[in-house]
Amino acid sequence: MSTELDRLTARARVHAALGDPSRLAIVDTLTLGDASPGEVGAALGLPTNLVAHHLKVLTDAGLVIRGRSEGDRRRTYLRLVPETLAAIATPALPAPERVVFVCTHNSARSQLAAALWGRRSRIPTASAGTEPARRVHPRAVRVAKAHGLRIDPRATAHVSDVVRADDLVIAVCDNAHEHLTGDAGRRLHWSVPDPAPADTDEAFEAAFTQIAARIDRLAPVLDHTTPHTEDGRHHD
Repeated sequence: MSTELDRLTARARVHAALGDPSRLAIVDTLTLGDASPGEVGAALGLPTNLVAHHLKVLTDAGLVIRGRSEGDRRRTYLRLVPETLAAIATPALPAPERVVFVCTHNSARSQLAAALWGRRSRIPTASAGTEPARRVHPRAVRVAKAHGLRIDPRATAHVSDVVRADDLVIAVCDNAHEHLTGDAGRRLHWSVPDPAPADTDEAFEAAFTQIAARIDRLAPVLDHTTPHTEDGRHHD
């Protein structure tokens, strides 16, 4: 618990450091290349005393480090620490053995999510429903095919037959989220509107787009923390 609190405190410090427009501008300036304090001040039109103040805040937050010039040893250059910046964007999650997407009928959203996940991540995936239908919705199959993905129209399943204790379960609908039981710490909820009532290709495409955007945010985070064997392969 103390480790998690320390992590939150560090992230809050970074957020606070970036809360000033001038400091944010300094970070933007250093994103693409290093610069001396004087060069930063000249680029942003800031006086020396303000540059010194802002750099101290950024340095204390771990966002910027200084290095001595290998040429003129009297000069220092500032370098952005991208790892610190990245740490505030997404909270750390333990790497799961598998990601399971769940919706009510396992006929559209969870199927699309699992198909997309299989393309975007090396972590194994599955899908299930709290009240599975007999078949996958034809429009879900069609939208998946339009994006180069394949869904077996007969492959629906109940959560009790699919979900294991070490899975990360992602409920892609509100009803499923509200009916799921088990360890809440191993679950996420994506409130994706059900496209079935509208029953149009546009509604299913909208669900696909929203799920794809969420997967694009989550997959790199989990893939980054996934354990590998010594030869670099993922543990299945």
